[in-house]
Amino acid sequence: MTAKDMNNATGLNLPDRLTMEIIQPHLETVYAYLKSRSDFKSDTGEQYTVRFVEPTVLNLKEMEDFVRFHFELDGVKEVPENLEIRYDVLFEKDPLHRGLLIIEYNWKLGVVDNEALFSNVYSPGNTQQTLSLSEASIWKGFIALVKLGIWHIWIGLDHILFIVALILPAVVRRKEDDVPLSLSTARDGWYPVERFKPAFFYILKIITFFTIAHSITLALAALDIINLPSWLVESIIAFSIALAALHNIKPLIKGKEWLIAFGFGLFHGFGFASVLGEKGLSGDYMVLSLLGFNLGVEIGQVLIICMIFPVLFLIRRLKIYPAVIKYGSIVLIFIAMYWFFERVSGIELAWGAYLGL
Repeated sequence: MTAKDMNNATGLNLPDRLTMEIIQPHLETVYAYLKSRSDFKSDTGEQYTVRFVEPTVLNLKEMEDFVRFHFELDGVKEVPENLEIRYDVLFEKDPLHRGLLIIEYNWKLGVVDNEALFSNVYSPGNTQQTLSLSEASIWKGFIALVKLGIWHIWIGLDHILFIVALILPAVVRRKEDDVPLSLSTARDGWYPVERFKPAFFYILKIITFFTIAHSITLALAALDIINLPSWLVESIIAFSIALAALHNIKPLIKGKEWLIAFGFGLFHGFGFASVLGEKGLSGDYMVLSLLGFNLGVEIGQVLIICMIFPVLFLIRRLKIYPAVIKYGSIVLIFIAMYWFFERVSGIELAWGAYLGL
């Protein structure tokens, strides 16, 4: 609710800009109003009591400040098939007001991190509605976490660039590697691979080691066994991109790319853990949640490889391909070190916005 909403509903005189200190003396007045205008009961008629917990203030620069009123329902012995909800807040003061009910997280219903899909819309002529909690299944929750893992990889540019750094040299072999002399002449120290399948499965092996590593630390962090500061984790993730790209220019661990993937995958796992924390995932079905999320991350990675690898395989014999590896890796190093500086120092470089960073 905004200050204007609370003023209209209760006759208070709150300023537009809110803080906890400002609203604290008026909480009981607002709570009483909200309780009088809403109630919750099961489809069998069991009435639940609303118990408010600590609210939060959202200070928005270009909009009115909002207060989120968090509450819990007392008396819920087991989750009902349907929840009967009455919402009649502000309608008597503002007929244009609408109440939007959103299920943000329900594992069994397959709802995770939902902030846009409305389950119910309340209006002056429709204040009593039923929220269906039926058709729940563990499978839906598992699939939701798989989708979340895929989506996180696809929107995580730093994770994608780490994968790209590993893929670039996957369709060639270094001159000093154990390469049969029957292969074509090396260009700038690189031999193109002859067959698609072995090269493809080689990069899949490397990515699988990455998945194994981040699965370990994701589980440790999600279970509160090990936790690292987010700035440190994000900084090391950025550094991992630079190091993987540098390895393409000057080998750091000859023939052991999987070690790079595994080592830095441990830190990427802590980064994934922060995502699960932000999504509000609780301890229920945590093992399946972790399994589903990790499976989704692996699927997302394989899809990225399937998109990029065939293109690289087709152009691997071109004279420019060694330059693609070299200068592509230099670009990755620049982006990674830019991120590394920002994350370590906490300083946002304004000119990075022009580069899409």
